Amino acid sequence: MTDEPTRMHVVFSGHVQGVGFRQSATQIAKSFPVVGWVKNLPSGNVEIVVEGTKSACSDFLASIRDRMFEYISDVECQWTEPTNEFETFEIQY
Repeated sequence: MTDEPTRMHVVFSGHVQGVGFRQSATQIAKSFPVVGWVKNLPSGNVEIVVEGTKSACSDFLASIRDRMFEYISDVECQWTEPTNEFETFEIQY
């Protein structure tokens, strides 16, 4: 695991809306040096875009999976170059 800056795009599927998923992700993000956003999708999925070091992003994702595992049926994750456009982690509406 490297500590190079990266961007992670994640889509969670399952019963992930109406269970406090976005609030939990925002709370978990405070424990890691990451920035980005989380939002509900019309499809019923939840999308997260997060930037930080690769290890921080991976640990952030693992913490979400640990806390919300009972609601998640699938996770799609893509890694790309960071854009450095975020200053905080927040819920998008």
